[in-house]
Amino acid sequence: MAIDQGLIDWIAECTAPLGTLTKRAMMGGATLYLDGQVFAILTSDGVLRFKADAVSDSVWDAQGADRFTFTFDDGRVSSMNYRRAPEDVFDDPDAMLRCARLGLEAGLRAPK
Repeated sequence: MAIDQGLIDWIAECTAPLGTLTKRAMMGGATLYLDGQVFAILTSDGVLRFKADAVSDSVWDAQGADRFTFTFDDGRVSSMNYRRAPEDVFDDPDAMLRCARLGLEAGLRAPK
């Protein structure tokens, strides 16, 4: 699936108070950065996911934002510290900004 440029533009517009949005291709999707700091990913199937960690997990859990999991060819299942974007981020700039801020804060706390 091609990256939705309209979605990228929307994210950039909503997150402008936090920094400049850039992206880098990643396995059919994209890694999203604000001023060089990872805060979200767009998966190859077009799902927006925000960076999470132990500090922000309770906030994501309260929103029902599931963790990013994937299955290896041998059947093993693994997960990454990214949470599915709540539906309101796609039409509410304040919701997008809140979620992006959570993702950015988690990215800043991550080990370098």
